[in-house]
Amino acid sequence: MAEQLTHTVGSLLDEMARLYPDTEALVYHERNLRYTYRQFNESCRVIAKGLLRLGVKKGDNISIWAYNVPEWVLLQFASAKIGAILVTINTSYKSAELEYILEQSDSTSLFMVGSFKDTNYVHTLATVVPELATAKPGQISTAKLPFLKNVVFIGDGTPAGMLNFDSIIQLGETVPDEELAAVEATLNCHDTINMQYTSGTTGFPKGVMLTHYNIVNNGFNIGECMKFTPQDRLCIPVPFFHCFGCVLGVMACVTHGTTMVPVEIFEPLKVLQTIEKEKCTAVHGVPTMFIAELEHPDFSDYDLSTLRSGIMAGSPCPIEVMKKVISRMHASEITIAYGQTESSPVITQTRTDDPIELRVATVGKSLPDVEVKIADIETGESLPPGKQGELCTRGYHVMKGYYKMPEETARAIDEDNWLHTGDLAIMDENGYCKITGRIKQMIIRGGENIYPREIEEFLYTHPHISDIQVYGVPDKKYGEQVMAAVILKKGVTMTEEEVREFCNGKIANYKIPKYVKFVDGYPMTASGKIQKFKMREMAIKELQLEDMGETA
Repeated sequence: MAEQLTHTVGSLLDEMARLYPDTEALVYHERNLRYTYRQFNESCRVIAKGLLRLGVKKGDNISIWAYNVPEWVLLQFASAKIGAILVTINTSYKSAELEYILEQSDSTSLFMVGSFKDTNYVHTLATVVPELATAKPGQISTAKLPFLKNVVFIGDGTPAGMLNFDSIIQLGETVPDEELAAVEATLNCHDTINMQYTSGTTGFPKGVMLTHYNIVNNGFNIGECMKFTPQDRLCIPVPFFHCFGCVLGVMACVTHGTTMVPVEIFEPLKVLQTIEKEKCTAVHGVPTMFIAELEHPDFSDYDLSTLRSGIMAGSPCPIEVMKKVISRMHASEITIAYGQTESSPVITQTRTDDPIELRVATVGKSLPDVEVKIADIETGESLPPGKQGELCTRGYHVMKGYYKMPEETARAIDEDNWLHTGDLAIMDENGYCKITGRIKQMIIRGGENIYPREIEEFLYTHPHISDIQVYGVPDKKYGEQVMAAVILKKGVTMTEEEVREFCNGKIANYKIPKYVKFVDGYPMTASGKIQKFKMREMAIKELQLEDMGETA
């Protein structure tokens, strides 16, 4: 096994500032904001000192609720330099979810922007912490959230009871370097440094504790798979609050002296403009983002010829979309990554020189020093190549555990340190994995196991279909039936019967969707994970299948 990196997140940035002082670290095209690695490190050091002066201590949990603003990345490294744990809050959350995270995470400080899309964050927080309006900044006292002391506002104009982010910078400028150095000397790479709440596709969100060691090494290996160098420039339109942004994006760049070029809020046009103007060599996205970029009416107006690589991940990647990203977006070395937050997050990734067949049909092979096995669902025994079972993983990338949830942790990580992903997969003799579905998403119709992914891939080949999700709904006779939710390409029409007719004779009759619904979009987590359980719930209501009994 290769030597693992033992840098803390903060010392890694010090090292990159020394090696590549004049390489651009962070570029915000729309703001015309540019930091070299030296400038970026210096700004993070000042903010780290400001946090110390604010009273944030090593081991404190501090939350951030913001889209991809520059302060997000600065705070990711500044908090790490003093050993404070950054708790990332989903930008789509509303008041009940916000209260749950702040309470469950024992956060002492909340950093936030004013609003995002349809949610006014200031009003939302006021319903959770009504005491804020009359509190002195830094002296919040609320019985519901006993740990919370500070709310720090990112942006112009500071609401009552809050401090402004700029005041943290001012505080930091008064703190001697020795004070920061003394704290840095106490940090260990195996300390928790990042806490992300799993998307909550089942039950309450769980706080995943990730260490410096987890995310530095995962980020490094992701960047290695993409052959990143200081000459690369990565466009990051995926959210920072999710591993896709803060590890596959930020950490993959910083471990290689690569330039980060974030897009604050995803819009396909902004991504195309940013790639052209900043001559990006790589771009990340979930499949729906790439579809939106490729189908944008002005797509052909933009020069994307600098693109070389990137990652498509977050949900299964349709083969047709992958082919277009390679041919029309010039990203000939685009990779597919698979993982989950609990594995910080990447377990397997395709390589830039993998043949197209492997890059469209698999999620790659394990990252260096990552173990993967396919386990029998019943017995837990390792299965040979070509057999389907649960994908399990072990190595440096596995989380420390779920915050304050030992039973849940024990359910996820067994006594031999294998993390159980809950995903069904098949591995070939070369170690390349194919995800065949979630254990819980498998449809069982009349005793036949049906894997939604297989039907989705088939229907993607229809020229009118832009996106498709397949899931099971209850049925009296068969236990479950197949349902498909279809997004059509612009300007075309299709009937339910045409969808079924297309399947006739090409896939087994029992796999042909009994129900077809045409939709404009899917319920999603803010990180781009499609929530099939919500679609199932909606379908049960619409089709009046409530009395069929649940079978999933």
